[in-house]
Amino acid sequence: MKQKVSLILSGGGARGIAHIGVIEELEKRNFEIVSITGTSMGALVGGIHSLGKLDEFKTWLFTLDKLKIFKLFDFSFSSQGLIKGDKVINELKKFISDKKIEDLNIFYAAVAVDILNKKEVVFTKGSIFEAIRASIAIPTVFTPVNIENTMLVDGGVLNNIPINHAKRCPDDLLIAVNVNADIPPYKPTLLKKKMEPKQSNYKKKVKDFQDHLQLILPVNKKESLGYFNLINKTISLMTGHIAQTIIEKYPPDILINISRKSCGTFDFYKAEELFEIGRYSTQKTLEAQK
Repeated sequence: MKQKVSLILSGGGARGIAHIGVIEELEKRNFEIVSITGTSMGALVGGIHSLGKLDEFKTWLFTLDKLKIFKLFDFSFSSQGLIKGDKVINELKKFISDKKIEDLNIFYAAVAVDILNKKEVVFTKGSIFEAIRASIAIPTVFTPVNIENTMLVDGGVLNNIPINHAKRCPDDLLIAVNVNADIPPYKPTLLKKKMEPKQSNYKKKVKDFQDHLQLILPVNKKESLGYFNLINKTISLMTGHIAQTIIEKYPPDILINISRKSCGTFDFYKAEELFEIGRYSTQKTLEAQK
């Protein structure tokens, strides 16, 4: 008989790709995920798993560099955010159909924040892609989602590891995955040579974009942090502190920690490496429970 699991997936930008490795390893070890609650990238990965399309999503992520990642960014450079975010969601819809959350086979919840009314918003019904789009709306990066009288942004602003919104069932295990842990990173060595060409191409694209961005948002030469590095470090510090507070208040049965130093918020070219980090971290954590 399979052990039922209520799974909590934190936000963390590209580090959230590690959630895929966690899910695959849990299922490989005969765990049955009966509910998923996620914030930001955790909401995205959890939502796609709930749709039964995690394999397709993983394949797409592993070829992300070939698809020219920056072509997926619909830049707006508006006062509310640099990127609309609709293009990425529309690309996913080409191979993953939208569904109503209430029609899914397992319980799913995505957390966003309504900055107008200063409160969390937990999606448990309606379009799953609308819920995901709201939950991943990183302030200043992605434009907010406006629904009725709300302005929704990334759930990590208030609750980056939403353990308190978990849907429980009798005899389940509450497993939380924190991809912002203050621990040394694990680096898979076998993927190093394979990653180098992707990393080189990606960094060139990032530099080209940052050069363009400097024309619009000039940075004082004395400043040591670029625009995206500043956002990355700010978000990492904020979400890490919030996550630790929530974990202490609502301790899960099992906590899978993944280092916040595994990669930067926008390092999506490291998808294969992050998948392996998630898988390895799950193995290590579960073996320590024995």
